[in-house]
Amino acid sequence: MIEIRQLAKRFSIENPKKLSESEKKDPRMKGRFFHSVQNVSFQCGKGEVLGLLGPNGAGKTTTLRMLSTALQPDSGHILINGTDVVSNPVIARRKIGFLSGTTGLYGRLTGRENIAYFGQLHGMSNVDIANKIDTLSELLDLDTFLDRRCENFSTGMKQKTSIARAVIHNPDVVILDEPTTGLDIMATQTVLNFVRSLKDAGTPVIFSTHHLDEVAELCDRVTVIDKGETKFDDSISAFRGLASGSLHDSFLTCLSQEHAAHHSVASERG
Repeated sequence: MIEIRQLAKRFSIENPKKLSESEKKDPRMKGRFFHSVQNVSFQCGKGEVLGLLGPNGAGKTTTLRMLSTALQPDSGHILINGTDVVSNPVIARRKIGFLSGTTGLYGRLTGRENIAYFGQLHGMSNVDIANKIDTLSELLDLDTFLDRRCENFSTGMKQKTSIARAVIHNPDVVILDEPTTGLDIMATQTVLNFVRSLKDAGTPVIFSTHHLDEVAELCDRVTVIDKGETKFDDSISAFRGLASGSLHDSFLTCLSQEHAAHHSVASERG
């Protein structure tokens, strides 16, 4: 299980005069600091897929970067199976498999070499790496390009290889930041099926997406972030119930001020 409790992160603004009018009007802009994440809490249990939703600029990426240890939170806690990993990012990197939209592959290496390199960084033996790559190759349909250089990969090939690289070390939690963006229908379905395999194996998955059909297909829970705060955190059925079953309308309802007060962190388990 992964638990996120009251995460917050602010960034200093070097020259406030250069901000756009919309940036100046953002309530998170306070003095010379922009409070990108102000109070984000949610959790994802064993075998659950959590859909992380929010409009552009809501604070999702900053939240995920804190989970990946790329950013240190100003306050709050990140617990994996009860261990707070904020103070020990090395433990977090062992326990978390993270796919970011900005993480590139080494173009002169093959797909297999890219994946194996990350396995070596995690201290895996060559035998274990080879066996895991075989398993991932079947799950993610990598066979036809696994031994080609990544510099000539299509978007789908790159994404599937990046996912394999993120999970080579059998992490306790998997975090996927918009994993299907730019993929065709077949590659998207392969990725979604892979997420199901993680779910079946009992691995908690945090799945950031703008595609509500993917949320409907995969997710057990939904968390909505807006303006750096958790506006909703509950089951997919409770999310549907906000607007008579329409996920689109439920999402818009979460963002409205009228309902935010009622559904901010709608349930706390455990």
